[in-house]
Amino acid sequence: MIDANLKRMKFVIEKMRARHWAGVRAVYLEGIETGEATFELEAPAWEIWDASHLPFARLVALAGERLAGWAALSPVSTRKVYAGVAEVSVYVGAEFRGRGLGRALLEALIRESEANGVWTLQAGIFPENSASVALHTACGFRLVGRRERIGKLRGRWRDTVLLERRSSVVGTD
Repeated sequence: MIDANLKRMKFVIEKMRARHWAGVRAVYLEGIETGEATFELEAPAWEIWDASHLPFARLVALAGERLAGWAALSPVSTRKVYAGVAEVSVYVGAEFRGRGLGRALLEALIRESEANGVWTLQAGIFPENSASVALHTACGFRLVGRRERIGKLRGRWRDTVLLERRSSVVGTD
């Protein structure tokens, strides 16, 4: 049961720092436990996570002192031609879901990505994660296609849908 006061709680979105890692990791583990958020089975150490994500557009949402959610970008390739293409991750803590926090994080991530020259964002989402598909669609992502049996999770083949968002301000020349 969610405390009624939590529904009115204000969130602050700020840049993610190493000191946020414990909270980021906890929210990530909640997503992993659902079996609908990622192919990952465990959260990595900070150093591994840090090295695999772009140095900009790393955000956390704080509800008072509590970390309620996070969003970040990963490069899709090391090839220079794809320097402006990034993969989106957005995670919201279980008790904070359904209150617009995911949308606020994704919209802030889009602004940060464009400020740093990213022209295409992509997201690979399990089709069963209808809330995430709806969130990305509401934020201007379009369905590119379905990747059938793209990977196994806990011994079961899973599909993902690939969504992308092209910037209207970066890469328009």
